Amino acid sequence: MQNSSVHRQKLTKRLVESITPDQTKRKYVWDTEIIGFGLRIYPTGRKSYFVQFRNQYRKNCKIKIGVHGNITTERARDVAVQLMLKVNAGEDPTHENKAKRLKPAIEELARKYLELHAKINKKTKGYTEDRAMLQNIILKSLGTLKVEEITSQDILKIHKNLKKTPYMANRVRSLLSKMFSLSIQWGWRNTNPVLGVERYQEYNRNRWLKEEELQRLWKVLKAYRDQNIANAICLLILTGSRRNEVLHAKWEQFDLEKGIWTKPAHTTKQKKMEHLPLSSQALDLIKKIQTEVKGPYLFPGRVQGRPLQGIKKSWEIIKNRADLRDVRLHDLRHTHASHLVSSGLSLSIVGKLLGHTQAATTQRYAHLADKTLRQATSLP
Repeated sequence: MQNSSVHRQKLTKRLVESITPDQTKRKYVWDTEIIGFGLRIYPTGRKSYFVQFRNQYRKNCKIKIGVHGNITTERARDVAVQLMLKVNAGEDPTHENKAKRLKPAIEELARKYLELHAKINKKTKGYTEDRAMLQNIILKSLGTLKVEEITSQDILKIHKNLKKTPYMANRVRSLLSKMFSLSIQWGWRNTNPVLGVERYQEYNRNRWLKEEELQRLWKVLKAYRDQNIANAICLLILTGSRRNEVLHAKWEQFDLEKGIWTKPAHTTKQKKMEHLPLSSQALDLIKKIQTEVKGPYLFPGRVQGRPLQGIKKSWEIIKNRADLRDVRLHDLRHTHASHLVSSGLSLSIVGKLLGHTQAATTQRYAHLADKTLRQATSLP
């Protein structure tokens, strides 16, 4: 073996991690217990496990098992044992290995999922979030595994690693479940390994602004340098609408005489057209904007003919100035809803105004309705 050095020792995790690479040539360490099982150490420091054997034609063959770090020494030993059992039984694992290489890996499934499903069926935000979860979590965890060899234990390991962020853990689980459902449709495997992994319990975040907090926010918004962004945030508060519904709102959607905002189905989360009655405060704000803004959008972006794209950075500045550091933009929707319930509107009406399709979504404000009922039934 040219330009290499050879040693024989039992391969253990401690031994493998203690071996220092030779800067000029590759090192080989052969296991003393499993014939043909070896470790190759490159000058770069990379260490890979393999087995070497002679096939039925007396030809030397090597099969790579995996790179240390991606696979443990114990797992590599187990694989080596299985491969050598096949060799001793007269089989040639290289044929099986070639067939395996032709089978789709998790990277291919991820690419197909984004191309054939997410890009077609999801909004830009959903597509971007899925791609980020794939790149930052899933592919880093599953590496180059083939689709058919991924087990429930593999998925469970990812799920447990995200235990401290149960919402993200469940989103990753849902994404994987959809991907493997598609892989079954495409004939890449027969079962969905995600089905044996239970979701974590999620708890709704119930944060809305108190009266004094809201007053501080109004004051900061009034003085903010970019009134286009400030007005968008004001409309979020006054209507309880979702961020993209407000940022992408067009003048053609508003009937200011009747005081109605008609949201097209393609702009709403539920994909249904919604008719939202506007309060006098909201109408006054919109009429004020109408005297200042030209173009199809209430809140024009920097690119002509395009709506305002992002207000996250501005919101960070605004909420810090108002001393509301734990408040998200979506909490403004909760604030609007809590005001409606506290003013005496029923939960069913509030749910309709917010575009909820399930009554359970509105139930988070039930205790506010109870407070209103108690006040109404109190004796003078």
